[in-house]
Amino acid sequence: MKRISNLLIAFVAIEHILFLIMEMFLWQTPFVIQRFNMTEQIAKDSALLAMNQGLYNGFLAAGLIWSLLIRSYVEQAFKIKLFFLSCVVIAGIFGALTVKISILVIQALPALIGLVVVYLSKPQENYDVVI
Repeated sequence: MKRISNLLIAFVAIEHILFLIMEMFLWQTPFVIQRFNMTEQIAKDSALLAMNQGLYNGFLAAGLIWSLLIRSYVEQAFKIKLFFLSCVVIAGIFGALTVKISILVIQALPALIGLVVVYLSKPQENYDVVI
């Protein structure tokens, strides 16, 4: 179960690295313009906002990767995994409500599945985690 949870976390982290690349470097390309149903002018006008959003997606990816790397601190890694996956779920829900409903499936659902699997595979040590 732990291996599955780590694979799900890695998947969500890779997704957010791809979001970073798309928003910071590819925002004004025809592929992204079509994908988000924008005009070239809208893409140009929103490029700085997209870059900012891409940076935040990079922070989410970094946190998830960090949670996979601190293996000697099991309790802290568990809490960090829960925190960053929760952030992704909340961001995905907000994105679905404000931008495009498909964000719920693309971003929030993988993180939610990861969150559940991480929680179910929590270490057997005696500490409380409030969700």
